[in-house]
Amino acid sequence: MKTYVVDTRALAWYLDDDPRLGAKAEAILDNRRVRIIVPVIVLTEIKYLAHRGRIAQTLDDVLRAINSDPRCTIYPVDLSVVLAVSVDLDIHDSLIVGTALVQREIVDGILTRDEVIVASGLVPTVW
Repeated sequence: MKTYVVDTRALAWYLDDDPRLGAKAEAILDNRRVRIIVPVIVLTEIKYLAHRGRIAQTLDDVLRAINSDPRCTIYPVDLSVVLAVSVDLDIHDSLIVGTALVQREIVDGILTRDEVIVASGLVPTVW
C-alpha cells in the first residue's frame, strides 16, 4: 500500500474541491488504497489559515474529515521528527519533510507544490 504525507494546501484544497490542487495529488487523495499521513503542523497551519479567512475549511471540518477516513493518520511532532528536520527549510516545511523522513521506509512522497520542499530534493514530491 502506498503512503503519502500531505501538506497544508493539498489537504485544504482537496477538501474544498479547489481546482488549484494538482491532478496527480488529487488522484492519490481519491485513491481508497493509499495511506495518508497528516503532520500535526498541517493541522496547526489549517487552524491559522481558517482563522485568518484564507481557507474555507475550519480545523473542526478537517478533523471530522480525517477522523472519518480510515486511510488517514495524524503524526505528532516527536523527537524523531525534530531530529530529522532540515535547518535549511523554514520551520513549517521542515516539520512536514521531517515527518516524511521519519517514515521514509513507508512514505512514497509528499503531496505538495511547495517550491522549497520540491527544490530541497530531500523526499519525493507529487503534485
